[in-house]
Amino acid sequence: MTLTAKRSLWMAFGVILVIGAIAAWKIITVRAMIAKMSLQKPAPTAVSSMKAPGQVWQRRLHAVGSFAAVQGVVVSNELDGLVTQIAFESGAVVKQGDLLVQQDISIEQAQLASAQATADLAKANFKRAQELRAKDTNAQVDLDTAEAQARQSAAAIEVIRATLAKKSIRAPFAGRLGLRQINVGQFIKGGTAIVPLQALDPIYANFSLPQQDATGLTVGQSIQVTVDAYPGQLFEGAITALNAKMDDATRSLQVQATLRNADEKLRSGMFATVDVLLPQKDEVVTLPQTAIVYNPYGNAVYVVEKSTDGPNGGGLVARQRFVQMGDTRGDQVAILKGVKAGEEIITSGQLKLRNGSDIAINNAVSPASNPAPKPENN
Repeated sequence: MTLTAKRSLWMAFGVILVIGAIAAWKIITVRAMIAKMSLQKPAPTAVSSMKAPGQVWQRRLHAVGSFAAVQGVVVSNELDGLVTQIAFESGAVVKQGDLLVQQDISIEQAQLASAQATADLAKANFKRAQELRAKDTNAQVDLDTAEAQARQSAAAIEVIRATLAKKSIRAPFAGRLGLRQINVGQFIKGGTAIVPLQALDPIYANFSLPQQDATGLTVGQSIQVTVDAYPGQLFEGAITALNAKMDDATRSLQVQATLRNADEKLRSGMFATVDVLLPQKDEVVTLPQTAIVYNPYGNAVYVVEKSTDGPNGGGLVARQRFVQMGDTRGDQVAILKGVKAGEEIITSGQLKLRNGSDIAINNAVSPASNPAPKPENN
């Protein structure tokens, strides 16, 4: 082997040694970095928390229903006729007997005058027949005929007066009118809708309950009603009637409750969510609904615990715990199993957590927890 070949071989061997040393150094450095990073934990996740309170909740039966007026009709006419006067404004409050619409009665008034004259003559003839009969100068049949004619004439007057009354359409009860459906000068057939009339104070709330819930109902039980139109506002009333039989199709019982409605906020046909208050009361643990982590395999909460191992020993960690939920009221939900009163539960920030995650409590902003929340503008 020549001297040149030997030099080339030694140079190649040296290059390989240098590259191997560099690679070994890189591997050692990367492994050291990985080991160092494995010993480091991410910063604790900021969450809010609260002590789970124990409360006493009165049992309730939930139902949906609708409002109905204690009295409600669409006022209509009985006889054909021309409208000569409309004596109300749409949306007005009226008393029982107030005139609403007057139809043309000119013909009936003329007929009444004629019938009155006929009645006066018949009455005079009857009186004269009585006098003659007292003197025995006429037959008994003459007296009977005069009496019958007098009664017939009086009856004819009452028929015309009844027609006059029917053409003066009045409010059948006190209440609030809706929008009028006719105009002055319009000829209306019998049965034409004139205007809705509703008695709204008090007002009925009609709903139904399944047969297993209906056995404990009694007249006088208190109810609470909420309406989507008035979020956060509670209306109170009492059960006033129970249907005499169950519905054959649904096996449910129709229930009617009555509520005061002096401000007429509640209107007939409105949708209602009803809670029937039962005498039984239960001790429950309550949490804001934001504390619940909903999963297909079961609902859970995160409980705050002290860490006992690792470099963060003595810190706080989150432990997942499955729970059984009960009723919800406003922002709150009752926890039947899984949480004890006094335990600290995470109420927000759970989306970043896993079982055993390190946490830091920050209660500067906490979620709402109110069984009967009200909008800020109320």
